[in-house]
Amino acid sequence: MSIAPKFNFNKTTGHLLITLLASSAMAACSPSTSTPASKEAPAARYSVDEITAETARLNVWFEEKFEEEVAFSPLQQTFLGRKTNYAAMDDVSQEASDKQMAWRKATVDAMKTNFDYDKLTSDAKISWDIWEYQYQTAVNADKFRNNGYIFEQMGAVHTQFPRILIAVHKVDNVSDMEAYISRLSETGRVINQLIVLSKTNAETGVRPPRFSFVSVIDSAQKIITGAPFDEGKDSAIWADAQSKIDALLSKDEIDTTKADSLKMAARTALIDDWKPAYENLIAWQKEDVKNTPELGTGVGALPNGEAYYNERLANNTTTDLTSEQIHKIGLDEVARLRAEMIKVKEQVGFEGDLQAFFTELRDNKDDPRYYYPNTDAGRQAYIDDSTSALDRIKKELPSFFGILPKADLEVKRVEAFREQDGAPQHYNSGTPDGSRPGVYYAHLSDMKAMPKRELEVIAYHEGLPGHHMQISIAQELTGVPTFRTQAGFNAYSEGWALYTEWLATEFNGTYENPYSEFGRLGSEIWRAIRLVVDTGLHSKGWSEEDAIAYFKQNSAITEGQARAEVRRYMTWPGQATGYKIGMLKIQELRRDAEKELGDKFDIREFHNTVLGGGAMPLSVLERRVDQWVAKVKAG
Repeated sequence: MSIAPKFNFNKTTGHLLITLLASSAMAACSPSTSTPASKEAPAARYSVDEITAETARLNVWFEEKFEEEVAFSPLQQTFLGRKTNYAAMDDVSQEASDKQMAWRKATVDAMKTNFDYDKLTSDAKISWDIWEYQYQTAVNADKFRNNGYIFEQMGAVHTQFPRILIAVHKVDNVSDMEAYISRLSETGRVINQLIVLSKTNAETGVRPPRFSFVSVIDSAQKIITGAPFDEGKDSAIWADAQSKIDALLSKDEIDTTKADSLKMAARTALIDDWKPAYENLIAWQKEDVKNTPELGTGVGALPNGEAYYNERLANNTTTDLTSEQIHKIGLDEVARLRAEMIKVKEQVGFEGDLQAFFTELRDNKDDPRYYYPNTDAGRQAYIDDSTSALDRIKKELPSFFGILPKADLEVKRVEAFREQDGAPQHYNSGTPDGSRPGVYYAHLSDMKAMPKRELEVIAYHEGLPGHHMQISIAQELTGVPTFRTQAGFNAYSEGWALYTEWLATEFNGTYENPYSEFGRLGSEIWRAIRLVVDTGLHSKGWSEEDAIAYFKQNSAITEGQARAEVRRYMTWPGQATGYKIGMLKIQELRRDAEKELGDKFDIREFHNTVLGGGAMPLSVLERRVDQWVAKVKAG
């Protein structure tokens, strides 16, 4: 369960790549958020007019810098709903990465030279701090530019190109289609650039586990299987190209001669540029997989691995928590949540212990109480029931939120060329103007990995009031610099989505079936387990089997889900820790605000405060909430 990748500056590897774009009992272990340090200072020596003027000037500058940043990435422009540089793809070379790093450093230097921090409004200071924080995290990550995995099964960068062309590249006229065809050719260049980066990292001894190679080879082969690559039925990308051209023909945008010409050009691009690049990728993966050990390890065992993992934890949690502290928080949360799960087990009348209840839920895959049938009808039922759950919760939102998203939300099955059995569900954001809705994607190839008890909680996490709500509201904000509407911080975004799973217990009509409540607890303990397992794999020398065993001891997760999850953590070090750390911080901020404000506490205004400034590091969020509390107390 995560936010699906977007094209932007990758603070994991330092390259322009596809990237990703969590209780009261834990108060003593609440995440520390001492970085970035607040520079908030009294501005009494400046008049209101001076502060207003300096803030306005800085905001104009932020808009200019945002446009400069977006100019680095044609694909980010497409995600924003723009058609600028529509025929181009990103430059993902190391040289391009260095150029953007130099640009970002220059912007921070210029900001410090040309503007007075003390002469800004509180919110403008937040903008300043976020801008500077993004640069500093990029600097920290760039030290480990050769530690990242370029090709792996989770981000699956190679599968994103067909997805973007099929689902994101909109074709309204012949020029758009010509740009689409250009991007078919450009994809070949990008894939080959990524292979160069992968080879550079491999030369330093950095390779993902062997299972990643197997997955990349398989999915890459699927992309170039079918016409026009072989004699089979149309591949997904070729079917899409023809469909888009036929749509132009049906709208009389083109005639049959032009349609034939466009199809020929698309076919040529696929055969001459697209296919050879994917063949190069497959050949490279088959060559390099021989250099991997049979059993995969965490990144701690790789060159410079301990330092790299510490950077990943700081990046993904936006805190200075150590791996040992995170591991301990996870253990404590697992113990707390197991006690809650035992209560639900007793509620449904199950007489065995919790481990036996896990086995009951895990192994009875043909029991219609627990699973949908592994058929197309079962898959459609999952989509329909998820949609119904989201429709019900929409009615509850005005009681808890003052700001609501304008963008629509759809539930869809993951496309066949990138679908994986047991893989986590994910969310793709829409456009800021709402012309493209947000999408909650579900992997439905194996319905026995999709327990019914988890349907509600996943829908809330990925859709409403989770990712779709938070990201859509951020994109639709008008009172902050544009860069803040597009900012992404793992602990904030995933912490919010996990917080909303728990928040939904306060809504009418949610988790009414005790099995669904058990599913909610299972989802939360899942994220607590991640703290234990992620740190175990990368800093304590755990094996893949150690991690899977711990997962199954503490949840009703299936074997397929457990293995897919553990392999996710192995290839995305630290990412999975952001969920629970972020949730705990938001819960802590809410408890503190309720205590401070008493009868003056308004849940709608609290959520407006958390969501109304866009994504941010947890320390900055804490400052924003503290400022809101002080304002309410002042009258």
